[in-house]
Amino acid sequence: MAWIYLLIASVLEVGWPLGLKLAEISASKISWILFAIVTMAFSGIFLYLAQKTIPIGTAYAIWTGIGASCTFILGVLIFNDALSLVRCLGILLIVSGVICLKFGN
Repeated sequence: MAWIYLLIASVLEVGWPLGLKLAEISASKISWILFAIVTMAFSGIFLYLAQKTIPIGTAYAIWTGIGASCTFILGVLIFNDALSLVRCLGILLIVSGVICLKFGN
């Protein structure tokens, strides 16, 4: 169950940078900031639950790695962030590290 909590925490981790970006470009600034705060809080709660079983270093690295990778993908797909070979290699290295942590546990 801890790995499911960690996955939920990681997905929710994407909510706060997304909410802050949408607050920046939207007329509904307060709504998106509230969205960011709520997703940040729930992400933290699920990370807390996951860390009851998963070592803190592994849980935190996976949480941030999935969050960073998914935020990068959203940035490219939705906000036209730059997509280059070097940036893709960086994300591939993050994902590879997350996979190593998961299976090395």
